[in-house]
Amino acid sequence: MASALEHFVNNVTSLSSQGNYGEVVKYLGKSNEVLAKNVAHLDTVLATLQPQAHSLGVMAVLCVRLQNTTHTDANIDTLHATVAEFINVCSEEQIKHAPDMMADLCGSYADLLVAGNCAMRGIEVLSTAIRKTQESHLHLTSIHAHLVHLCLLSKCFKPAVKLMDVDIMDISKERGMYDVKHFLLYYYYGGMIYTAIKKYERAQYFFRVCITTPALAVSHIMLEAFKKYILVSLILEGKIGRIPKYASLVVTRFIKPLSQVYWDLATAFVTNCPDKVCAVISKNQDTYIRDQNMGLVKQCLNALYKKNIQRLTKTFLTLSLADVANRVQLSTPQEAQKYILNMIDDGEIHASINQRDGMVVFLDNPEKYNSPTMMAQLDKEMQLCMEVERRLQAMEEEIVVNPQYVQKVLGPQEDEGPTPSSAQSSSFSIASSM
Repeated sequence: MASALEHFVNNVTSLSSQGNYGEVVKYLGKSNEVLAKNVAHLDTVLATLQPQAHSLGVMAVLCVRLQNTTHTDANIDTLHATVAEFINVCSEEQIKHAPDMMADLCGSYADLLVAGNCAMRGIEVLSTAIRKTQESHLHLTSIHAHLVHLCLLSKCFKPAVKLMDVDIMDISKERGMYDVKHFLLYYYYGGMIYTAIKKYERAQYFFRVCITTPALAVSHIMLEAFKKYILVSLILEGKIGRIPKYASLVVTRFIKPLSQVYWDLATAFVTNCPDKVCAVISKNQDTYIRDQNMGLVKQCLNALYKKNIQRLTKTFLTLSLADVANRVQLSTPQEAQKYILNMIDDGEIHASINQRDGMVVFLDNPEKYNSPTMMAQLDKEMQLCMEVERRLQAMEEEIVVNPQYVQKVLGPQEDEGPTPSSAQSSSFSIASSM
């Protein structure tokens, strides 16, 4: 081992044994050049340091090792195993002193997995890294985006959904900030996963968060999220979801011209005419395929047929399958029957089909809202509302005692302090704001 690396190992070992983790982080920040110049010997350093006792040092070495490795490296399997073992046994106390370094490590590791077409291999590893890095389960880290990406590529959605079902309340600070790219990617990939499992309401919410993130320019991620937001809104609501007023002006001004073919599809959709929708799809098919949205576009067409069938339930009590097919512009009565059966199974309509004479009878909703299942659902919704109220109260209390907020409410103060009358007025202002 080169003398510079021996000096590195000795310093890391000494500082770690003393518990001076802050000093270890400072020292590691000055040692990147030494590690980068001795990449060929880093495996020896990894064999010398102990992952649990010297977690910060091992993490720094692994970061450099991953950044200088390709997926075709002969020892790539050994490196994958080393990273997995390290994240599994590393000290939470130490790595929380350097969340930015852990984020870099997981980012490089995820990139290596994606390049090697073995995304599933890192799902459990990054899940463990998130648990050890998070300040609480309500905090978003940049590792979330990498994990959701791996789940999307491997089509293993459950680990990502488990994380995404928790509403984020805060963002972990890495280097005193958080890269907006990872924020956008988390909600973009998350929206794609919710779309894949047909949780369209949640998907629409994730895409909406992505396109309403404060911005000075429309990023490519936001543009792609907006295209999918239009398609999911058509499936879910039958129209384009309104962009909230708090979205950046640059988004509302420039994002529509950049996604015109999707607006054309939405314009045809609201006419309730499948022929017009098919014409738009046929005209812009190449664009939809290039954007990898053709599957969603076809689901929009299916959603239109279902929407038209639902409209029939508000007008007719009984119809023949042939009449349904004719009014909805489906090819055959058999196709109409297939749509109706699927909608009955999904609870979208309430009907029965007489197979003998080919008649459809539309029924009223049988739900009486008095079953134990419905009571349990109502209780769950009430608990959720109460939890939201508790979080809002906690946030309000935190804001009220924030020095910047207090200073803004009180206004500029003279050095000799406020007069009794001004102090009374200020106190009234704070009480009113609460």
